[in-house]
Amino acid sequence: MLTAVWLLVREGFRLNHKRLYRLYREEKLLVRRRGGRKRAWGTRAPLPPAARINQRWSLDFIGDTLSAGRRFRILCVVDDFSRECLACGVATALSGVPVVRELERLTHERAVPEIIVSDNGTELTSSAVLRWVPGRVTWHYIEPGKPVQNAFIESFNSRLRDEGLNEHLFGSLAEAREIIESWRLDYNQARPHSSLGTLTP
Repeated sequence: MLTAVWLLVREGFRLNHKRLYRLYREEKLLVRRRGGRKRAWGTRAPLPPAARINQRWSLDFIGDTLSAGRRFRILCVVDDFSRECLACGVATALSGVPVVRELERLTHERAVPEIIVSDNGTELTSSAVLRWVPGRVTWHYIEPGKPVQNAFIESFNSRLRDEGLNEHLFGSLAEAREIIESWRLDYNQARPHSSLGTLTP
């Protein structure tokens, strides 16, 4: 509305801004302000280092493209203590429902972690995730724009990008799943990790 006042003044009109606002409202010319994106507010206190396996998991997404140009995403889940990659779920679209499905599978195969750390992405603040969390785990959302607070998964994503995704051209989603899963197994069972004294997870 302030812009309209400026334009009218430039044209030589002298109009009371309150009167102009009333006319705008009567004619329903006001542009609705968009609200900020919904963010889920989990625990915000600094996290102590993980002391055992399955105490804390980190989640994040990484994206890539098939050779035909179609984009796909990978849901990565890492155990912060052992550095083991628990899952690399590949799909063209990953909403909250597939995230919950993957977490259900992992908690049945392994154990339920005490804490899950993630950013505030729309998939991880979806109603499906928020319905799944209560009574199961503590979900820790990092502060927006501070990926260093989720350093374990960011480090893993960097390795996956440099050693896995950048080394291959994926012809199909099935091929991408096969190659990425093979890389994940090698990462867990053969690749030495400096943070673990050159041991594997």
